[in-house]
Amino acid sequence: MTPRKLDDYEDIVGKGAIQELREIASRLGGRRVKMINSTAVGGGVAEILSRLVPLMQELGIEAHWEVINGGEAFFQVTKAFHHALQGGRFEQLGPRELATWLETNRENAAELVGDEDFMVIHDPQPLALVEARSKAPSSCWIWRCHIDLSHPDARLWEFLRPYVERYDAAVFSSAHFRQELPIPQHIFFPSIDPLSEKNREIPQATVERILDQLGIPRDKPIVVQVSRFDPDKDPLGVMRAFRLARQRVDCRLVLIGGSADDDPEGAAVLAEVLKDANGDPDIHILGERQYEAIELNALVRAATIVLQKSIKEGFGLTVTEALWKRKPVIATPAGGIPAQVIHDRTGLIAWSVEETASQICRLLREPVLMRKLGEAGYERVCREFLITGNLRRWLLVMDEVARKQAVSVVHKVG
Repeated sequence: MTPRKLDDYEDIVGKGAIQELREIASRLGGRRVKMINSTAVGGGVAEILSRLVPLMQELGIEAHWEVINGGEAFFQVTKAFHHALQGGRFEQLGPRELATWLETNRENAAELVGDEDFMVIHDPQPLALVEARSKAPSSCWIWRCHIDLSHPDARLWEFLRPYVERYDAAVFSSAHFRQELPIPQHIFFPSIDPLSEKNREIPQATVERILDQLGIPRDKPIVVQVSRFDPDKDPLGVMRAFRLARQRVDCRLVLIGGSADDDPEGAAVLAEVLKDANGDPDIHILGERQYEAIELNALVRAATIVLQKSIKEGFGLTVTEALWKRKPVIATPAGGIPAQVIHDRTGLIAWSVEETASQICRLLREPVLMRKLGEAGYERVCREFLITGNLRRWLLVMDEVARKQAVSVVHKVG
């Protein structure tokens, strides 16, 4: 697919929005930016960076994206970090585990930390790279936290907080996610690329061909959840809700979710889900490989209803993607989902298995409501959650951080 240019988004966001991006970028004067995260494939962060970095480059910013390298032991620890920072208990807080995390960061610092004007570090996996900031004392360091940090495990947060405090600023997806910190905090939503292979319009014939390839019949309404096979996404709860709903309305369920390089739990959760499905012909489990973006696009476009029954969640870009495609969404109010799904306006909120089942039945019986929610959800994504808005906020944050740092240097010299 041909890489998208800023002007390609004009029909969606307007000429004025594109011009504003060019004006803000001109104030940054060709600054060098390095984005670092933990995986090049799988998950919303990688998807955002794959589009954000090229658009920054088009605006004259020397932007690059790097991925921290780590072994299985490292990612086992960072997966435990992920759960514990979102409210779980961190059982692996021992000297060996923490040493693995620190040593991996230090090994990566030699290759990843340069003299860029901005070092943007995403999430906890590469957080300790900030130890090497003395290599480039003039760089501005920004920590971008994509997860819900509102109720972290106290012991783990006590360990990680000193690293966060060494940054010049932090960025969170919601005011509810942040912690009290002595550094400036910025709040803005993640985003989707409406023109990416996963989100662009595709012909109905393509949708039907891909469903045939995936083995999904179209003889009844299709309920879909797109997520990693992760306990926090509650795939077993999704199947329980589906079975309850199917007692009252005929439908089929599709659970689809590939793996990510930084998620060592996926295979075990997938095995548990397959066992629970027990060969049910109305339950389709697609998790044996990393699915192509156009396959995910087609499946969501074919869906009658999209679920996101997360127990814990960062922002939930799979919800954003479904709303963009005008699909009625039923979701739990976890993480950033309430910013997207406003009950009875842009989607439906369900707190339990039973309520999820009830809402599935309600929507399948009320096609007018499905269309109404789908249109309202689409409009909300247009206003708040597109890549051009995300790019604008990044430019403004970098401009502000750079200005504050320049003032601080002047005061120190004076």
